[in-house]
This record gives sequence, C-alpha cells and structure tokens, in this order.
Amino acid sequence: MSNQKKNNITAVIAKRELKSFFTSPVAYIVTALFLIAVGIFFYSTFFLNKKAELRIFFSILPYAFTVFVPALTMRLFAEEQKTGSIETLMTLPVTENQVVLGKFFAAFITSIAMLIPTLLYVITLTFFGKPDYGPIIGGYIGAILLCAAYSAIGTFASSITKNQIIAFFTALAISALLTLIDLFMIFIPGRFVKFLSFFSVVTHFNSIARGIIDSRDIIYLLSLTVVFILLTIKSQELRRKEV
Repeated sequence: MSNQKKNNITAVIAKRELKSFFTSPVAYIVTALFLIAVGIFFYSTFFLNKKAELRIFFSILPYAFTVFVPALTMRLFAEEQKTGSIETLMTLPVTENQVVLGKFFAAFITSIAMLIPTLLYVITLTFFGKPDYGPIIGGYIGAILLCAAYSAIGTFASSITKNQIIAFFTALAISALLTLIDLFMIFIPGRFVKFLSFFSVVTHFNSIARGIIDSRDIIYLLSLTVVFILLTIKSQELRRKEV
C-alpha cells in the first residue's frame, strides 16, 4: 500500500473521530470547564495584580491538561472495545498504525481546539498593556507539545480497557505522575533529583514557556508522545492476536 493511501486512511479515521467528538456534548463540556478553570487564574492575575503577562496561565496549564485531556480521550478506544465495533474496524484493510494515528490526531486536534480560545488572553494583554511576546510564543509552542504528549497518553490509556472511567483515571494517573514529580523532589535523595527531574513534564514545559527554546525540552515532549503512540500500537496488535 502506498504512503499516500496509508495517509488517506489515517485521515479518514481522524475525520471520523473528530465528527464523533463534535457531535456529542463531551468536547463542548470539557472545553467550557477548561476555559472557566484557566480563565479564573488569568483574569484574577490580570485585573487584581495588573500584570500584562501569561505566566500564571502557563504555569497552571500542565495541571489543567492533566485532568481535561484524559476527559477528551477516554472514549477513543474504550467505547468501541465495549461495543465490539473495534473488531469490525480491524477486519477492514487497515493497520494498527493507521487506526492509532487516526485516533491520536483526532484527540490532538480536539485538544488544540480547546486551547485556541485562550488566544483571547493575548488580545486582552495587547489591548491593555505591552506584553513580552517571547514567553507567550514559547508558552504556546510548549502548550502544543503538551497537547500532543497528553493526547498520546490518553489514547494509550483508552486502548487498554473497555471502561471509559478506567481509561480516564489511568490517563490521569500517568499524566499526574509526570506532572507532579517536581513536588516530591524534596523527599528524594539529592543524587537522584537531577535524574528524576528530567522526567518532569513541568520542568521541560516551563523552560519553553520562558521563551527558551531548548532542543532537549522539545525532544523530551516529542519522545513522550512517540513512546505512548508506540505503546498504543503494541496494545492493539496484542488485542488483534487475541481475537
């Protein structure tokens, strides 16, 4: 099969998932709750502290994604595995790679759509103040990479269970471990701190959000995405063998 045909199949699956996302209330409810949560922090900082910056917004973004992205991704595989429709899909001339990538890209695009309305914050800052655009651009680059990483984690979590709630909490647990690891550094012997901090999503994201585009931070977040996509593909290969 040519690469063009493979890409077309992946795109078809992604479009199918996107249609499913946006014809159900879940995506709208999750997006609304996300915007309310992060909006409270942004506007409280802007109007109370009178600071034309998005530092507080970006600082809470990894924690917000830890909760809201799993809510978007929990149904990706779990719903179809519960109803049995995933077996029907797998009998078609498609590969695990195409199915997984199609579902991942749908989740990634949906999480980006959830983030897009926050550009209103940038407009607000520009209208009322003189913000430093370096950290803002860096913050949004980091946010896009976070969307990819957490979408991949959520896709994997949904692929290993038939229960959407279990998928949600599995993705939440993995994301929280990678996000909150910094908070436990004070309990870890000093010789291990540097090693473990490398696995902290927040450490890498904060570096990018300061406007410092370091290839190590980008490679880490992209590697995290690729690892969980590969794990999802492997889980689907094992499931197909069991059927």
